[in-house]
Amino acid sequence: MVVHRDRGKAGSGQEFPNDNRITRSGDLFRRSAELTDIRDSVVREFFDVVPMFRRRANTGNLDPFLKFGFEFVLHAEIVPQSSAMTWRERTEDYFKGLQDRICTSLEALDGQFFREDLWSREGGGGGRTRVLENGGVFEKAGVNFSSVAGNLPQEFADKIPRGTGTAFFATGVSLVLHPASPMVPTVHANFRYLEKGDAAWFGGGMDLTPYYPHAEDAIHFHRTIKTACDSHDATLYPRFKKWCDEYFFLKHRNETRGVGGIFFDYLDGDREKDYAFVTGVGDAFLNAYVPIAEKRRSESFTERHRQYQLYRRGRYVEFNLLYDRGTIFGLETRGRTESILMSLPPLARWVYDFKPEPGSLEEQNMEFFKPKEWA
Repeated sequence: MVVHRDRGKAGSGQEFPNDNRITRSGDLFRRSAELTDIRDSVVREFFDVVPMFRRRANTGNLDPFLKFGFEFVLHAEIVPQSSAMTWRERTEDYFKGLQDRICTSLEALDGQFFREDLWSREGGGGGRTRVLENGGVFEKAGVNFSSVAGNLPQEFADKIPRGTGTAFFATGVSLVLHPASPMVPTVHANFRYLEKGDAAWFGGGMDLTPYYPHAEDAIHFHRTIKTACDSHDATLYPRFKKWCDEYFFLKHRNETRGVGGIFFDYLDGDREKDYAFVTGVGDAFLNAYVPIAEKRRSESFTERHRQYQLYRRGRYVEFNLLYDRGTIFGLETRGRTESILMSLPPLARWVYDFKPEPGSLEEQNMEFFKPKEWA
């Protein structure tokens, strides 16, 4: 049997020796084929079809339609990403691939699969929302890809300090992972490319929000990001780390959301260099976060720890609804509400005038929720 990445049957029949033991292709194909991948009779997503050449699958046991599909792909021209592709195509391709790689890694960590919803936006574009709930590690995890275009409301367009007019294009990946265990940190990441009128720029970042912080975890997270930044420009990490500390700050609480990371926006210099930087830090995300989750996932906790986690999640909700640029942009551009609010945790609590007990671990934790140098 051959199964595509969305776990649906692609063909059936007993396994034959000349099939080279292809019993499952979910780990070979990073995503399902889409019409947008084939432009002008050219397959541009070369990583989707290379495994077919490597494995040399016999299509004799597939139904005729699927056999045609494989044969078409095998005979199509395969071209790697090149300067001939537009910036919209290049960024879309990268962000789709990043979403696929992150989801594959998180599924391996959690033991469950993401649900995928494909959606379209009235006015232009759409996206792929992937959500995993009540898994082995994550109570709720969302990894979104979107690519939308159209016209911004004039009032909102006037607030964006780049470009002219109201015409826009935006594509990117946004994720928030809310673990079930209070010992595993929540994490957020976003990488995006935008155009408005005659302007184009990149933005994004990633930040870690632990409930019971460990200095070694914060150091690992920041050092991994710093290494990715330094490979492009040694001035970027300190600049974007400071920006993150300032951006993810709850002014009404006088505390940071977590232990920070990096944040950047309106990168509009050398576009090739900016693209290389954004893809570099995007590729570093899994190395920054997954080792921490693997280390903390088995630590024991009590109901007291759980209740404190829900209390701190309230801070996450407050930031996302009051300050988060991505949330505001998505709602203002009439994106899919379910996908935009995917970032919110499934459960949170607010306790009136909560004060941790003197000398408690919860009181000590508050020392982490202020800007510090970690790398």
